[in-house]
Amino acid sequence: MSSEKIIQKTITFVKEQLIDAEGGHDWFHIERVYKNALLISKSENVDTFIVALGALLHDIADSKFHKGDETIGPKIAREFLFKLNVDSTVIEHVINIIENISFKGGNEAQKFRSPELDVVQDADRLDAIGAIGIARCFNYGGFKNRALYNPDIKPNFNMSKAAYKASTAPTINHFYEKLLLLKDKMNTKTGKKIALNRHTFMELYLKQFYNEWDGNA
Repeated sequence: MSSEKIIQKTITFVKEQLIDAEGGHDWFHIERVYKNALLISKSENVDTFIVALGALLHDIADSKFHKGDETIGPKIAREFLFKLNVDSTVIEHVINIIENISFKGGNEAQKFRSPELDVVQDADRLDAIGAIGIARCFNYGGFKNRALYNPDIKPNFNMSKAAYKASTAPTINHFYEKLLLLKDKMNTKTGKKIALNRHTFMELYLKQFYNEWDGNA
């Protein structure tokens, strides 16, 4: 089976798997990450087939929606790619991307590195910042019934992976605990350039948010 046909079958599979997904982690999130990954790949020396599969399958079963179980996504991806007779080295690379792409609180060492992971990770992080990142952040906060903001609850910058996952803090805190940190965690030149623009937009948004919260605007 050609690479193009495998990618098309993967797109169809992911759409079916995520048909009822939460709005910030649905097919459209995957599609944006996929497009960002292909864009970044143009300036990087990478295997675009692996990048495409990694981007398409990176959130096939996000642990947030599976009681924190991080094994489900890699298992589903492995079984799917195996059925398509994808080369075993490609499968392992894609699985490593899925297992290592997550932010996880920002304090945990990444166990695998590759140029392809760098691209997919940047593409995923870009979708967490800027206008869409803000929308996704509040959408998930609403999904978890979190407060928008509470001045008495301060951001926590030293959370373990477990504490990060279990956090029930207001949505605005997430800007400081993750979103505003991503600009400096980008891997590629293209990713860094795009991230800077989106980061600036978030800073402007927060300034307006606090002005409105305090009755100054």
